[in-house]
Amino acid sequence: MPVKLEEFISSTDDAILDASDAKMMEFARKNLEYKHNKGLDFVARFNGKYVIGEAKFLTDFGGHQNAQFNDAMTTVKSKVDAVTVAILDGVPYIESSNKMCKSIRGQNKHNIMSALVLREFLYSL
Repeated sequence: MPVKLEEFISSTDDAILDASDAKMMEFARKNLEYKHNKGLDFVARFNGKYVIGEAKFLTDFGGHQNAQFNDAMTTVKSKVDAVTVAILDGVPYIESSNKMCKSIRGQNKHNIMSALVLREFLYSL
C-alpha cells in the first residue's frame, strides 16, 4: 500500500509513503518535528499514528557497519511526534559480545525489529 506524497497527505487511511529519503525527511520535518539532517527510509501512518524509521541490513561487525547501526539508533531515539523504528536485519541478532548485539538486547524501550515483523508491528499500533 505505498502511496505518493500527495495521496499520503490528503488521506487519513493506513499507508506507507512512497518517496525519496529526502522527501520523507522533509515531510517529517514539516509535520512530525523531525530535526536530524538525515533522510529517512520509512514513513507510514497506521491507526492514526505516524511511524518513521531507518532500515539497515548489516552484514558484518565494525567500521562502516557500526556507522550504519548508529544512524538507525539515532533515528529510533529521536524525540518526534511519531512512533520511531529501527528496522535492522543481519548480524545484530547473532549472539555475541559485539556492540550491536549488546545494544539491541540490552534495551527494551525502543522499537528495534527485523523487517520480517514490521507488518505485524504496524497493524498492532
